[in-house]
Amino acid sequence: MKIGLALGSGSSRGWSHIGVIKALAAHGIVPDIVCGTSIGSLVGAAYVSGNLDNLEQWVRSLTKFETARFLEISPSLKGFVNTERLRHFLSTHVADDNALIEEFDKKYAAVATDLETGREIWLTEGAVLNAVWSSISLPGLFPAIRNHNKWLVDGGLVNPVPISVCRALGADVVIAVNLNYDIVGKHFQKSNNVPKRNKGVAGIITDFVTEYRASVFSNSRSKDQPPSLFEAIASSVNITQDRITRSRMAGDPPDILLSPKLSHIGLLEFYRASEAISEGEACVQRMLPEIRHSLSLGEP
Repeated sequence: MKIGLALGSGSSRGWSHIGVIKALAAHGIVPDIVCGTSIGSLVGAAYVSGNLDNLEQWVRSLTKFETARFLEISPSLKGFVNTERLRHFLSTHVADDNALIEEFDKKYAAVATDLETGREIWLTEGAVLNAVWSSISLPGLFPAIRNHNKWLVDGGLVNPVPISVCRALGADVVIAVNLNYDIVGKHFQKSNNVPKRNKGVAGIITDFVTEYRASVFSNSRSKDQPPSLFEAIASSVNITQDRITRSRMAGDPPDILLSPKLSHIGLLEFYRASEAISEGEACVQRMLPEIRHSLSLGEP
């Protein structure tokens, strides 16, 4: 029996995938097929390339300041992520620059979206880091990536939890991790009041980036105060992924669904990795009887 693991999208909540994988392995449950969307593709790539412990050690050490350093303004305004810093992170903690998907012992796929056609793209061969980069390119944060002669963006726009991809690659049983459980509206509970410069075009652009950076450092705000631009963006992403996830899983449900409780972690709060990883482990523990039953493992 081949086990497929579908790792869903969810930005900073995705560090919980590390806890899920480790907890499953502790109970002797090792997937043969790993498919990921967005942050799921990143963690999945680290796992199949043997770098999961390396990745975990780094994300647990991540601070608010280090997280903020990944955000910057680019002259072309194509995105707000320091691409050089991110590329160094991927090649150091996820996979080697020259690593090819087809050379892994396990089957692996990353899901991206064709920006021109809206079609779902499954990346199952070629450079794994190119596949990851394509899958995580959330519009507004990253520029679109040219891969396989297509402009690709975040796979969460079309398939947030890639159950269908696992089945297509031969999985008999699919364990899916949904990071979008109970997240709608939760981003409105946090915000920052960022002072505006209002000094022409340069000031407006600076305010735009400052507000983006400030979204990493969440504070409380009055209920009557309108949401900031990035609160609106984050909440829109949450709503979209939640609705698409519900729709896709209604037509193609997994055999085992893991839904970590992560609504308290904001879209860009990557520095809260320890909390996310712990919840991933706890989620597996809560679902262990069902997991063992579905896999016909019996009592431990």
